[in-house]
Amino acid sequence: MSGEGGASRIWGGRFAGGPDAVMERINASIDFDKRLYAQDIDASRAHCRMLVAQGILSSPDGDAIAEGLEKIRAEIDAGEFDFKASLEDIHMNIEARLAELIGDAAGRLHTARSRNDQVATDLRLWVRDALDRLESGLADLQGALLDQAERHADTIMPGMTHLQAAQPVTFGHHLLAYVEMIGRDRSRARDCRARLNESPLGAAALAGTAFPIDREATARALGFDRPMANSLDAVSDRDFALEFLAVAAIAATHLSRLAEEIVLWTSAQFGFVALSDAFSTGSSIMPQKRNPDAAELIRGKAGRVVGALNALLVVMKGLPLAYGKDMQEDKEPVFDAEATLALCVAATTGMIADMTVDRDAMRAAAGAGHATATDLADWLVRTLDMPFRDAHHVTGRIVRLADEAGCALDALPLEAMRAVEPRITEDVFAVLGVENSVASRTSQGGTAPDNVRRAVAAARERYL
Repeated sequence: MSGEGGASRIWGGRFAGGPDAVMERINASIDFDKRLYAQDIDASRAHCRMLVAQGILSSPDGDAIAEGLEKIRAEIDAGEFDFKASLEDIHMNIEARLAELIGDAAGRLHTARSRNDQVATDLRLWVRDALDRLESGLADLQGALLDQAERHADTIMPGMTHLQAAQPVTFGHHLLAYVEMIGRDRSRARDCRARLNESPLGAAALAGTAFPIDREATARALGFDRPMANSLDAVSDRDFALEFLAVAAIAATHLSRLAEEIVLWTSAQFGFVALSDAFSTGSSIMPQKRNPDAAELIRGKAGRVVGALNALLVVMKGLPLAYGKDMQEDKEPVFDAEATLALCVAATTGMIADMTVDRDAMRAAAGAGHATATDLADWLVRTLDMPFRDAHHVTGRIVRLADEAGCALDALPLEAMRAVEPRITEDVFAVLGVENSVASRTSQGGTAPDNVRRAVAAARERYL
């Protein structure tokens, strides 16, 4: 997408000859920026109405321009528009077609604006729409997670740190962690939308314009909160695109973490969940295999989204004010990241809704690795008034005895525990079962099943 300095035949008088074929190819952006056509037409219509209202453009010319723009929109919607690389970008393609339709009046549309403020406006409008789509998709994902969390509020599984069994939790509680992550992603999307919702239109090339334009009117017409305050900033700012990519990268990272867990959970070594054929594939050589390819691809595609953010950061890091043609490179990372993330959100939502949970496998794993050792230490503190560090030491010795005996903590004889700490009573066994352990975690944000049910209801109220 060219700025005012583009070497194009559109600018006629300044250039004696046309661009070289290589120059034309590197300069053109129509192959990717044509997806901005709806935003470009909307912004042009708003600009046109303002020019008429301000007496800069006649009403007949304004009517002809508006009618021609809608005809062009219909042609593009129907797939009948002939996009030309020789016209560089979506702006010039639309303007050239408008001239074919209505004649000289088309040239008046560009009064008091530049392709620099035009592209900044179009891309802001597109990113704003993309953020709305993202928020909607993430809300659907939260809904799927909440449905499963409610269904498995009392399904016990191992909670892990360092990928080692740590303490038992419920599967519902585990899924609620992702509900909160996705909630923050939605919040970041809303924040990004609020910050970008200022209009560059009317900043022209970089210095504003001498025409008596009404930037407030065009901003209102396009749903912006206000015009941007500085014309240089208006045409050169791409913070909104960077912030969108940062939002996308964080969201993709959250999806990748969940996808990695699905890969682990569906493995024979875990066997916690199963995915249907809708989200699995087979092996070309091993007929027994059911591969979680959707999850693996989500995990991999997160790298593309993170890469898009890095790419645009590198493009922008050394640019002086105002517009540089480097900034044409802002759109492909944004478009690719948006499409990639949208697909990943949809696939993740599908997998969460699709998964079948093996409660027995989760329960068996939750009891492995002496996962209730912390409950024993807490019992020693509460019941025997033992300092926690001492309780930690005593519990470690008892765990070693259980290892040597090849049994779980709740199967270790009371006499063996008393050999380490004589004051231990039979009451200790009430906290050593995983069900009791999970049920005891009633602190705010804890994993107790009743907590999970309340948290699901609260999350539905907050998010959906």
